[in-house]
This record gives sequence, C-alpha cells and structure tokens, in this order.
Amino acid sequence: QVQLVESGGGLVQPGGSLGLSCAASGSISRVNAMGWYRQAPGKERELVATITSGGSTNYADSVKGRFTISRDNAKNTVYLQMTSLKPEDTAVYYCSADISNVYWSNKRYWGQGTQVTVSS
Repeated sequence: QVQLVESGGGLVQPGGSLGLSCAASGSISRVNAMGWYRQAPGKERELVATITSGGSTNYADSVKGRFTISRDNAKNTVYLQMTSLKPEDTAVYYCSADISNVYWSNKRYWGQGTQVTVSS
C-alpha cells in the first residue's frame, strides 16, 4: 500500500501566493518522477509540473515563471510553490508519484486532491 497525502491549498486573491505539499508513504523502494496536475470544473485533468528523482523539472506553459516544483527525496515529498496566481488557476490540484516497490516496477499513485481557489 502506498499513500500520497496532500496539504495546502485554499482561497487566495489574484496575484497572491500559495504552497502545496504531498508526502508519499507506505510500501516504497524508490520514488521516481513526482508531479502536480490540476482539474478545473468541466475540464480534463492537465499537467502542471513534474520533477524527476534527479531534479529535472518540466512545466506547463501556463504556469512557467509563476510556479516552482521541488522535492525532498529524504522525505518522499514534493512541493509546489505558486505565485502570481490568476483566477484561471482555480482547480483541484492532484499530486502524483511514480513508485517502485516489491509489487510494481513503476506504478503511478495519486493524492486525494486539494482545492485551490483564486478569487477576490
């Protein structure tokens, strides 16, 4: 069993900042890539940012320069720092982790989702 527990999120005004974190625990041999995705009402889930175990990052064009993904490998935790937030960033944010263990060579797990609302 693997669990991803997210924290952070909430209501913020346009132009504000917010941070998310996601910790993986359970049956883990290795945490490979980690990432953040989001889903707005009536839209499909989309990639926000990913980070490899070595620290290489990838961002959606819509968040480049505003969001920063990072991770602490010792804590199996991924972070998303969001700045200059816009109303269109409003969505449920999900973390993901590609995990290797005794059962799977590389399986993607998902967090429960956390709501981010950008509104005045």
